[in-house]
Amino acid sequence: MTRTATDTPGLLLEPPSGGAFRFDPGALCLELLTTGGPGRLAAYEVLHGPPALLRWVADSRLPAGLRLAADDAEVAAARALRDALWGMADARAHGRDADPADVCVVNAAAAAAPLVPRIGADGSRQWAPGATVARLLSTVARDAVDLFTGPYAHRIRECGSHDCQLLFVDISRPGRRRWCSMERCGNRSKVRAHRARTSDGPESSDGAEPSEGGEQ
Repeated sequence: MTRTATDTPGLLLEPPSGGAFRFDPGALCLELLTTGGPGRLAAYEVLHGPPALLRWVADSRLPAGLRLAADDAEVAAARALRDALWGMADARAHGRDADPADVCVVNAAAAAAPLVPRIGADGSRQWAPGATVARLLSTVARDAVDLFTGPYAHRIRECGSHDCQLLFVDISRPGRRRWCSMERCGNRSKVRAHRARTSDGPESSDGAEPSEGGEQ
């Protein structure tokens, strides 16, 4: 999947099957999961080299302006952290204990110094010099520590669609989010439900399908 940054919250995902949609997983660490993953998720791998990692940084919820260089070994470290996060998030979403090996990977990354923000001379938020991939991965891992030990840990979920594996944390006040995106899986579910209700009855007068909306 590729991502395109805009002012709209979330990442613009472009599946190989087509049908781009916007997805907000609710946390920085979960944004990294959109770049691929272990096992069957390898089919969606996009972190094939340093440029791809830097594109993810630019498209992520990290504040703009971060400048860093990456090499192949650092990209491999990013993939290792991502795969560990996938294991932990998937386990949490399905009520399983996390694999201790995955926890060790996250803790090791978090132990490094993180990225350092600062206030610029013009009053804007900036990044302190010395940003590295190790600091980036520490920032992502620390975000994961906050998520998995915080008040929303029980709200890490898998999309409710049977054919979608995207994971998110529901930070909404009502806590009823079911879909990766109403633009994609939520609306598809509503369309299927509508067709099931009308399959044995008369079609609506204008033949219109239900519009996007309702719970996320």
